Amino acid sequence: MKLGAIYSKEKTTFTLFSPVADSVFVIFYDKGNDSAETGRLEMMRTEGELCGIFSATAEGNLDGVYYTYEVHTSDGIFCSHDPYARACGVNGHRSMVIDLSKTDPDGFADEDRPKLADPMSMVITEVSIADVSAGASAHSMYPGKFKAFTEDKTLSYFKDMGVTHLQLMPSYDFASIDESDSLKEQYNWGYDPYNYNVPEGSYSTDPFNGAVRVREYKEMVHSIHEAGLGVIMDVVYNHTFNVHDSCFYKTAGNYFYRMLDAAKYSDASACGNEIASEKPMVRKYIIDSLCYWASEYHIDGFRFDLMGVLDIETLNEARKALLKINPDIIMYGEGWTGGESTLPESERGMKINAPRTPGIGMFSDDIRDAVKGHVFYMDELGFVNGAADRGEELKQAVTCAKWAKSPMQSINYLSCHDNYTLWDRFIISNSHESEEMRIRMNKLAAAILFTAQGIPFFLHGEEFARTKISEADGAPVENSYCSPLSVNAIDYDRAEQFSDLKAYYKGLIALRRAHKSFYLDTVDEIKKSVHFMDDMPDGVVAYTIDNDTEKVFVAYNAGKNKITIKLADALWEVLADEASAGDKALYTIKDQAIIPGVSCLVAVCKC
Repeated sequence: MKLGAIYSKEKTTFTLFSPVADSVFVIFYDKGNDSAETGRLEMMRTEGELCGIFSATAEGNLDGVYYTYEVHTSDGIFCSHDPYARACGVNGHRSMVIDLSKTDPDGFADEDRPKLADPMSMVITEVSIADVSAGASAHSMYPGKFKAFTEDKTLSYFKDMGVTHLQLMPSYDFASIDESDSLKEQYNWGYDPYNYNVPEGSYSTDPFNGAVRVREYKEMVHSIHEAGLGVIMDVVYNHTFNVHDSCFYKTAGNYFYRMLDAAKYSDASACGNEIASEKPMVRKYIIDSLCYWASEYHIDGFRFDLMGVLDIETLNEARKALLKINPDIIMYGEGWTGGESTLPESERGMKINAPRTPGIGMFSDDIRDAVKGHVFYMDELGFVNGAADRGEELKQAVTCAKWAKSPMQSINYLSCHDNYTLWDRFIISNSHESEEMRIRMNKLAAAILFTAQGIPFFLHGEEFARTKISEADGAPVENSYCSPLSVNAIDYDRAEQFSDLKAYYKGLIALRRAHKSFYLDTVDEIKKSVHFMDDMPDGVVAYTIDNDTEKVFVAYNAGKNKITIKLADALWEVLADEASAGDKALYTIKDQAIIPGVSCLVAVCKC
């Protein structure tokens, strides 16, 4: 059964799930805000297996007509936007009927989605629509808008870096930005969902016209695809912005939420509530929403915020449905919760349950913390910046040995939008070191990321020492979710300032994608191919990858002194050292490798 406003030129059928309602009306308006009711239509309760379904049909062409639901319950009368809305007015309070076929840009319907010859060769970078284009150094014609991604200079940067996929931070309609005031300085990451199936209005050029944001989102996706890049959407199905202003609560009471008792909400999201994904109509909602984005907007994959709040069955059923739309669909998320949940741990989409969610990846906080230190405790250092004894932990992380059923499930990263950037972490934890030494630490960390088995992911700007410095006190900001653009916007001038570091990231990406040894397909293949060298000093991890196609030597030296490691009696082409990296040989070595302090060396045997 399709829910929401199902449009045709001849009629529109409105269908709502409202198990708490005694009666429901569709209220019509000619504008998305500040206009009076122009009509109403009573919805009839339908008979059948699904209880609480109300439906009504309005004759004629309603394209562009705005509407809300008026839900009459024993607790009162609630006015709500449509949970299944495909378009809306400014700030999302009124939903809009839309002829979606009129919103397709030229060539969109028949476009060829980018497809990798080997899905394991993915390289993902996380971007914010605002951060990428709203800063002065971006010189965008459309600062902070979807349309910034239709500009060649925006996309050419990512193509030049060699990444394969852009993970967009929340781009559905979220609650924290007043879309009606474009002159007001506002910022939010957007992890506060309001309309799950509608693009965010503040990222459009006209948030008052419900069709504009839809078309411009499609234009963005189409342009990214034409550049040969995939689009991964950050989705937040674990909670709503609040409870009592949510369309879920207004139309279905507490049905969509997990409860501790009749009045208290479970809070595994650490945002005041959590979604009860295991309930049939909630599961249907999540799956329908994902399939809508994948089919209507051609989204290539989904990143799930706090995926541990969602139940395993919903995730697996969602994957089955999405694979029918796109056999190459990408799914991964945070395999943890933000707090305790009423959902049993055995049913959660967490790392510990990864074997039960085949094909769905999870972020590896193991490699993150092993490389740079504990994400929350700045005095707990990592392998590259002072904790030489974390070598064994690092070995497990780079070989996906702890929890992943397959290397595809391990999404490896050093920093993301959450917490301190990688560079700011080094500023805090290694303030006594010189900038030159911190750059060496950054290079070594990146070398580990891009030579580790699994899928590499990095925060856009990490490649040129992205920093988030508060104007108030000059200190790095850990949680910049509502900090101003002066903190969050990408400063592309740093790409020039740290051009050597940027070139190193670019070279590592090229190196990785040129050598299948760095993205083996199975855990068994990793166990068979990766051989760690014994008797290495603290702070040194060295290994070979030996398979049917090549033999690769990799060494990470986190110590301050250079080391020498004996190699097989053969000629080796060095692809990465302390200064440079790439898919072409820098020079050759024989018999032994000399690795300077705080650096990496990667070489391929010319056996």
